[in-house]
Amino acid sequence: MARVVGIGKQSFEKIIKEKCFYVDKTAFIKEWWDNKDDVTLITRPRRFGKTLNMSMLECFFSNEYKDRGDLFEGLDIWKDEKYRELQGTYPVIFLSFAEIKQNNYQDTIAKIKKILCSLYQSFMFLKDWDGLTDEEKNNLKRISEDMSDVTAQSALNELSNYLSRYYGKKVIILLDEYDTPMQEAYTNGYWEELVAFTRSLFNSTFKTNPYLERAIMTGITRVSRESIFSDLNNLEVVTTLSPKYTTAFGFTEHEVFNALDEFGLSEQKGEVKAWYDGFVFGEQKDIYNPWSIINFLDKKEYNPYWAESSSNGLINNLVQKGSPYIKMMMETLLKGEIINVPIDEQIVFSELDYSEDAVWSLMLASGYIKVISADALTGDRRKARMYRLALTNFEIQLMFEKMILRWFIPAKNETNEFIKALINGDVEAMNEYMNKVTMKTISYFDTGNVPSDEEPERFYHGFVLGLMVDQTENYIITSNRESGFGRYDIMLEPKDKNNTHYPGIIIEFKVINPRKENSLEETVKAALKQIEEKNYDAELIKKGVNKDNIHYYGFAFKGKEVLIEGKNPT
Repeated sequence: MARVVGIGKQSFEKIIKEKCFYVDKTAFIKEWWDNKDDVTLITRPRRFGKTLNMSMLECFFSNEYKDRGDLFEGLDIWKDEKYRELQGTYPVIFLSFAEIKQNNYQDTIAKIKKILCSLYQSFMFLKDWDGLTDEEKNNLKRISEDMSDVTAQSALNELSNYLSRYYGKKVIILLDEYDTPMQEAYTNGYWEELVAFTRSLFNSTFKTNPYLERAIMTGITRVSRESIFSDLNNLEVVTTLSPKYTTAFGFTEHEVFNALDEFGLSEQKGEVKAWYDGFVFGEQKDIYNPWSIINFLDKKEYNPYWAESSSNGLINNLVQKGSPYIKMMMETLLKGEIINVPIDEQIVFSELDYSEDAVWSLMLASGYIKVISADALTGDRRKARMYRLALTNFEIQLMFEKMILRWFIPAKNETNEFIKALINGDVEAMNEYMNKVTMKTISYFDTGNVPSDEEPERFYHGFVLGLMVDQTENYIITSNRESGFGRYDIMLEPKDKNNTHYPGIIIEFKVINPRKENSLEETVKAALKQIEEKNYDAELIKKGVNKDNIHYYGFAFKGKEVLIEGKNPT
């Protein structure tokens, strides 16, 4: 009989006690302990078992769980006598920053202080311990929600001191989702302030802490050393590209297929693989998304469970407001093709504002794209390593398609009417509705408060993505794109060549050139002329589309103003 699936359970103790479905990851305990690293930072995408593994570590090492070997009986770690003796023998400090999602600096610091207060409450037996001096007991009382920043920054160091002396053993510190407040700080504009506070907190906790045995931090991104880890030369960083702990987070294919067998879903292996496989950690391929797998086992339906478990707001903004280059690369990814880009594992959030390639590093860390292959390492560390990347799986494909369609919600009706007119060859309606679409949505594609010269181009590249997503059922959409709108022709090849309702369509976008053209009318005629002179329809005809069923459109734009002319079969 299949075990019960407990959705959202992140307590190791609860899962084991309630005999819920659990994939044994206890080998991670041995692997980490044997590596003997002082401070380890492990980055993995969200909902990949980071919190559950941290709870598992707490249950294993914490003296609060002394004589609780029953939690590990029958699991991999319990096969080793040495580790049986280690269970429940250390003071452990476990805290999480997962819920720190405030939109300003003051509230973020207040939330951190609240977490520290709650942590101290669980160790209040220390106030009655004779091993503390009167001054140290007073220090305990100073830990409150209105404590100073300096007191908060040294709170974990001091608690380590007290616990180490009380138990006669150095402490293990577990910090889950360390980078959540950092991502919020970037999104909401208080990055620099939080960096300064966090750097001091981490230095006191992990660097100048003589009472620390070992520590683990988990997160989604590797925030650059220069930002918050500048003083931590004892930090071992394990990213999705690293060779360590490759099977400790997420499910391997063997684990997934065993689960499908257990739940009577063996025949679904191929489809499950297409939907939820594709993650790569180090050299370990075929890692599955555990959140989606667990939900599939429970509901036995295919849905983008993981992709829809978060707003993906940061990625959305970076793509929507990104340069034409970003959008062109997204076109490639959405077509199932590979992009070749440099990857820097250290996420420098400030660079996201001006570095076009920084977005790929963030998307890789977040699990939205996967590594197909990489260039060989060279001795020149000034150059970022080039990686060939693709969308991770079908679930991620759906996520991006829905994200792109949401861009046009403010002009949903107008967009739908435009597409109808495009297919029907109604140029007058196309002009009416496209101008309405640009007026309602073009500003959403700009990066700042002041409209940029690139704003219309950002919109049109975004519009191409919208076309690709919206019409994927009826058309194969390709583009022969050159940056800067020297040429950006789009070809819509009907999937059903015999259905005359869906004509072949060729579109040429042009921005007005004041040196060559006096009006949008001249620009749009130049676009149509280019289509004709360069025989853009040759490929459609070669693929079996009747020339009499091909529509040709020139798009000319100046700011938000658009003019469309067409040449349709008579």
